Amino acid sequence: MRKSRYAVLGSAALALMLYAQEAEASNYQVQPGDSLWKVANAHKVTVDQIVQWNNLTSTVIYPQQTLKVANTTTPTPKPATKPSTPAPSTSVTTYTVQSGDSLSKIGAQHKVSVDNLKKWNNLKSDLIFVGQKLTINGTAATPAQPTQPAQPTQPTQPAQPTQPTQPAPATTTYTVVSGDSLSKIGSKFKVSVADIKKWNNLKSDLIFVGQKLKINGKQATPSQPSQPTQPTQPTQPTQPTQPAPATTTTYTVVSGDSLSKIAVKFKTTVANIKEWNKLTSDVIFVGQKLTIGGAAAAPTQPVANPSPTKPPEPAKPPVDAAQAEKIVAIATSMVGVPYLWGGSTPAGFDCSGFIYYVYQQAGIPIPRTNSKGMDARSYYLDAPQVGDLVFFANTYTSGISHLGIYIGNNQFIHAGSKGITITSLNDSYWKKHFDSYKRFYAAD
Repeated sequence: MRKSRYAVLGSAALALMLYAQEAEASNYQVQPGDSLWKVANAHKVTVDQIVQWNNLTSTVIYPQQTLKVANTTTPTPKPATKPSTPAPSTSVTTYTVQSGDSLSKIGAQHKVSVDNLKKWNNLKSDLIFVGQKLTINGTAATPAQPTQPAQPTQPTQPAQPTQPTQPAPATTTYTVVSGDSLSKIGSKFKVSVADIKKWNNLKSDLIFVGQKLKINGKQATPSQPSQPTQPTQPTQPTQPTQPAPATTTTYTVVSGDSLSKIAVKFKTTVANIKEWNKLTSDVIFVGQKLTIGGAAAAPTQPVANPSPTKPPEPAKPPVDAAQAEKIVAIATSMVGVPYLWGGSTPAGFDCSGFIYYVYQQAGIPIPRTNSKGMDARSYYLDAPQVGDLVFFANTYTSGISHLGIYIGNNQFIHAGSKGITITSLNDSYWKKHFDSYKRFYAAD
């Protein structure tokens, strides 16, 4: 009897030790620089599982936070449900995002939809970055596509056998260069902006240097007939009447100006201003003198010539698409790091310290200064690229007082009161305080 009691007590003690070890292994303490995706990947679980086990209402985490990284409830019914999906489990693939990838490109490659990719990976937007691991579940692809035959409206497209003649134009891939816009590209290929957005699944008119765009020539000719209505624009030669201000005006560029804004102010066109000042791009800078009015444009231009030499001065750090992706990848890996006044390390950041750290890590040397100092070392942009700067004014003090990094899709990442977060530029507060898009000049 005594031996039996000892055996029972020993078994119970062993069970308690094993349970304690399992409980400890199921918890993880967040480190600086961690994100939910990084923690999930390290413990071979999904972001959805961590969110569910910890009752999280968002994907924001912070250092020293304790997270459950395993299902401690060990529900027995689940193993029973898995046998019903043996086929799907074998078709789950992990894909590593490469330079130039997009959700639509990856979806086409794996024959799955963008919505499925976002659902499987708990993505809230179409933003992805190089090196990111994506779960590709092939089983949802085939069931999703059988529904496409349900588009019996498309059988009417056999009426398009006339298009075999159009494989000549076929589909062209165009790489965006500096100064491009959707309207400029559309004009170049004789297609509409709406067509380009549809062919590339674009939700806005925003594009960036290095981006690959599909140009489908099939719809070029149908859309073009609508443009002959634009011959009405030759009425713009009426603008030669604008030399009526033959009294040539010299205008000094101020903060927040762009060529389009100045053109509206003086009731002229951007093309006229660029011609009068022999500008080769839309880049202007604070303090630059611009000639308004064609009459004395030529004689006064020699004075303006020294200023056009300044636009080439910017180093334009994020022009390279790979470098821009590196900036975004480093910045997004810091999501959840707390706010710290004067901080410029992963232990804590303020807004300018965050910019300084990310650019340094990306190999772009810039001085450690405040938001006003960084504003003074950068120049204005009409349209931002991924990796450029977004400035805000009159937040906690007058003038330029906050900045972040533009990451595409009308979003920016910054060090706010809640730490490193990703925010929409449509947010009512930030929209009210938005000042400008800018890019650093060459660092000393």
